[in-house]
Amino acid sequence: MQAEPFGRTRAGEAVTVHTLARGAVRVQILDYGGIVRRIEVPGRDGRRANIVLGARDLAGYEASDAHFGALIGRFANRIAEGRFSLDGRNHRLPVNEGRNTMHGGPEGFDRRVWRVERAEAHRLTLAYRSPDGEQDFPGNLDVTVTYSLHADDTLAVDYTATTDRATILNLTNHSYFNLAGEGAGSVLGHSVSIAADSILETDAEQIPTGTILSVSETPFDFRKPTPLGARIREAHPQLALAHGYDHTYVVGGDGTLRTVAEAVDPSSGRRLCVATTQPGLQLYTANMLDGTVTGTGGGLYRAGDGVCFEAQGFPDAPNHPNFPSTVLRPDETFRASTTYRFTVDP
Repeated sequence: MQAEPFGRTRAGEAVTVHTLARGAVRVQILDYGGIVRRIEVPGRDGRRANIVLGARDLAGYEASDAHFGALIGRFANRIAEGRFSLDGRNHRLPVNEGRNTMHGGPEGFDRRVWRVERAEAHRLTLAYRSPDGEQDFPGNLDVTVTYSLHADDTLAVDYTATTDRATILNLTNHSYFNLAGEGAGSVLGHSVSIAADSILETDAEQIPTGTILSVSETPFDFRKPTPLGARIREAHPQLALAHGYDHTYVVGGDGTLRTVAEAVDPSSGRRLCVATTQPGLQLYTANMLDGTVTGTGGGLYRAGDGVCFEAQGFPDAPNHPNFPSTVLRPDETFRASTTYRFTVDP
């Protein structure tokens, strides 16, 4: 484990970058927002490349609303009109995407400096207490997130959380992958497979309608490996609303760790395999990147320059009784795991 200063936030808090290295994989993680800043893996030619998008410096992360590589909470994705009811009490959250609350509000977990609870050669555990009323969420919430590198070139992210009052919780990591290398341009040539028969339909504000749509005979069918760009420009109403892919795939929900997605860059041979215990997987093709963000390597990011596989609970779940529950109570412990395994195709 290597730890180095990474500057200070606008509020004056010191930030550290932690480096984990094992086998062929090298990962950098900030204690600001739990951000996965770099993942370096070799390609077919044996050369390492950083395969996740990010900002050049701490000021860039603070200025951006792209959530590059960050831990997202207290509630990932969208909550309609920032409203939900829990145990007969109505709650109103600050809104930060039109009328809706997105990724925990304007000051979510990705804007916080996390405490280093444990640092080892191949493992880093970060902890954060979200106080009762933070972003108007109820309950004191204690969260730990552990990043660990395994001998088979897998990065595991394990989440736990407890609360002293009933609350809602949805945690994820928001890494943007480009298996050709950060700054290499569009990922629409990546071949992707997703083990899901259905997605959540969304309205014009990308809030789930409650309807679950079959992917069969639609541009959303990735049950067989398909280039991301093969059908992204088809005249499907859901693609039009999101300006590309930004949808939750229904991938399970029994709490077991299972493979839900794979992606491969044909040019480099780099392959990513995503497994999770979570019920949903948000596929996002970086539709909102508009060429105004300077990336880690000094270039400007544009739409389609990365792809996110955000393992999470369903968006707006508190307002949909038919969705898997995102309620956490004082006598419970939230646990979730997501793994990213890196291999190379010959």
